[in-house]
Amino acid sequence: MHILLVEDEAKVARFIKEGLTAEGYEVEIAADGKAGEKKARSAEFDLILLDVLLPKKNGFDVLRTLRNEGMRTPVLMLTARSTTEDIVQGLDHGADDYLTKPFAFNELLARIRSLLRRQRNSHTTFRLADLQLDTLTRRATRSGVIIELTAREYSLLEYLMRNQNKLITRQQLAKEIWGFNFDPGTNIIDVYINHLRKKIDREHEPKLLHTERGKGYYISEKDLRKGPAK
Repeated sequence: MHILLVEDEAKVARFIKEGLTAEGYEVEIAADGKAGEKKARSAEFDLILLDVLLPKKNGFDVLRTLRNEGMRTPVLMLTARSTTEDIVQGLDHGADDYLTKPFAFNELLARIRSLLRRQRNSHTTFRLADLQLDTLTRRATRSGVIIELTAREYSLLEYLMRNQNKLITRQQLAKEIWGFNFDPGTNIIDVYINHLRKKIDREHEPKLLHTERGKGYYISEKDLRKGPAK
């Protein structure tokens, strides 16, 4: 597995590279944003580890540029900035996961393995009523109309579509989509659920994304508490 590490702190970069190399990964390092962007275009990588506070070009801008160019390589952002606003900004720019410094190497390794497993999932098209999700093109449509989704909204919708008619708890979503242990004080999950509901349900019937207060969420043609949705 070929990993690109974009990190300007030499000690941190060396620590990560040595650990990942010992685990059998091939790691290339770029020490600033522009160099990282250039390397990302020059070779095929299975994963990109991207710091936020980089010289020459910050990680958010690098990520936005690569995603706008159509690059779908999984990206794990690394940063000491841990506010909700920073996390949301990274995810909205197309990050697949976000890890705050300082972190234990074992946690980084677990996040990497999780993202690589997700990437290996075979091409599948999911359908529910007139909602369709293509995991190869990462495109969602309803009644044939393309739904514009951020990277995080797409990941959330894909997970729900893979688990149709099943109640998914907020704890499950936090772990599977955001990769962190559930913090009952955060409203990130609720914010993204609301954004997603507006995009897939506002102008369509039947309503597909349901909330079971105090328990979680599910996607279904039916309100599982009341029978068929009206």
